[in-house]
Amino acid sequence: MKTKTQKRAAAAAEASSHHASGPLVMIAALGVVFGDIGTSPLYAFKETLNPAHGVSFTPEAVLGLLSLIFWGLMFVVTLKYVVFVLRADHDGEGGILALEALASNAVGGASGRPWLWAAIGLLGLLGASTFYGDSLITPAISILSAVEGLEVQAPGLQPFVIPITIVILIAFFTVQRKGTGAVGKIFGPVMLLWFVVIALGGLWQVMQQPQVLAGLDPRRAFGFLVQHRGQSLAVLGAVFLAFTGGEALYADMGHFGPRPIRLAWLFIALPALMLNYFGQGALVLANPAAIDNPFFRLFPGWAVLPMVILAAMATVIASQAVVSGAFSLTAQAMRMGYLPRMRVVQTSGDAIGQIYVPTVNWLLMVGVLLLVLGFRSSDALSAAYGIAVSITMVTTTLLTGVVAYRLWRWNRVAVVIGVLVFAAVDVTFVVANSLKIIQGGWLTLAVAALVMVIFTTWAKGRRLGLKAAEAERLPLVPFIHSLEAHMPHRVRGTAVFLNADADSVPHALLHNLKHNQVLHEQVIVMRVLPCNTPRVDARQRIESQSLGGGMWVVTARHGYMETPDVPEFIRILAYQQGLACESMSTSYFVSRTSVTDEHLPGMNTLRRALFSWLQRNAGRASDYFELPGNRLVEMGQRT
Repeated sequence: MKTKTQKRAAAAAEASSHHASGPLVMIAALGVVFGDIGTSPLYAFKETLNPAHGVSFTPEAVLGLLSLIFWGLMFVVTLKYVVFVLRADHDGEGGILALEALASNAVGGASGRPWLWAAIGLLGLLGASTFYGDSLITPAISILSAVEGLEVQAPGLQPFVIPITIVILIAFFTVQRKGTGAVGKIFGPVMLLWFVVIALGGLWQVMQQPQVLAGLDPRRAFGFLVQHRGQSLAVLGAVFLAFTGGEALYADMGHFGPRPIRLAWLFIALPALMLNYFGQGALVLANPAAIDNPFFRLFPGWAVLPMVILAAMATVIASQAVVSGAFSLTAQAMRMGYLPRMRVVQTSGDAIGQIYVPTVNWLLMVGVLLLVLGFRSSDALSAAYGIAVSITMVTTTLLTGVVAYRLWRWNRVAVVIGVLVFAAVDVTFVVANSLKIIQGGWLTLAVAALVMVIFTTWAKGRRLGLKAAEAERLPLVPFIHSLEAHMPHRVRGTAVFLNADADSVPHALLHNLKHNQVLHEQVIVMRVLPCNTPRVDARQRIESQSLGGGMWVVTARHGYMETPDVPEFIRILAYQQGLACESMSTSYFVSRTSVTDEHLPGMNTLRRALFSWLQRNAGRASDYFELPGNRLVEMGQRT
């Protein structure tokens, strides 16, 4: 029977082997990484042609829009993310919090620049906060736009679009607790089929109207922006919808490594997307009436219903990637001290990254359903889409610049020029998407602001609570020595006391001595220390010191991609030190600390109330630290 450590080592080895660049890995990457950007053709090109932008429908305008989409994908996604950002792996992991940790480590030794370290932390939290706004709107707009294809097949089905969308969404969020392992096996093949079909549909139309390829000329893009200066920002906000899944290429890098993602993008996803976008452009040039839904009108009537079904499957996959990312981001934020403990369910015995966070899942479901009921069409939802993702892209650019200069030691002038160019493009899209704030963009910004307030409130309240506890701390070593003169009654077994400070007496230990007047024959005071790395080397995981008399002080370290499994830490300690720690004779003591208002200076009344609410609703230590409920003793503490 394998231990959890052996299983995780095997999973890590398997993940490492997946970082090869074989065809199977590329196909698997299609299912996880490219679902969001791969389903953008459902609504992106249609929205660029929206008459509300004030651009007259002309062949020159269509070619200009196609040129903007093509060169935007080449510059923002291919050059920025695929060529540069994918280099910024933190022990193989990607994502905005991993990038923040990497940048923080890069400037950690910079003396006299605490402002830089604080700015990096703020950028990371800003990018993470906006990701939750994207997690709300991606399932709503993707699945709704797929179901709207029914209107092309049978306009009389229009009243059923919203109910069908709601049923699919409820089923989607309900099955999250089952995990993505079994369903994930078909994700890659389905997305491969999706890219092949949309490429063929676009290719046929391009062959009918080959003049549409004139949109490959970048002068078409610049000419469009010059000719439509007054409408350019509104149009760029719509063009940006074609890039909204670009951040996922970096966020999901830890699953496959950068090489398979690069190859899958360059040889499958990018060509298929461009053929489809140019195919839609060719279609509307030949038949302007197809502007109402150019994606589904690419296909003959008999193929529309199968395409609706395939699109629904593809959009569910896109939604799955975003929701899974929200679960992973929440777990990372908890382990980095930005969120209170929540219940996290491991849905796979081997794949560490497959988790389910019930609280986040149901909150997302409620939010997504409200979005669908409130906006009622993908056209209306597109007004709320983009602003949050564009802000995340700005933070990614700035943090990557810090890593390139401080960690990779690239030339300062080259880094500054590169950051300024990429940031200028990103900020342009932020400004363009800001025009959508009144139409619905305020919603995702409000979600991001709320998450940001929760992040900063919990981090600050937790820091102040630890500071208050520090003032009341009782040094551990002198306390142990004082027990030698009046040793209490020793009982059989092992007692593990979890404490934030390995050098002070745990509150639970004091109360156990006071009320029970006994001491176990083996006592372990353990501090569980989260590290600013995805994973901790096995040789550095456990640090222990014997205080004599069966008393031990232990520091257990874990990365932000790992589960803090205290019973597993005890097994490792017992193996290293030759201790007799029988599972059924080991008890775990924890303190549930409650920080009172007087120990929260500098926080206003609302933030104090929020912190108190977060404290009351924080998950149990037994769930977070994998403690067995039948051997757990929990004691209250007020500071």
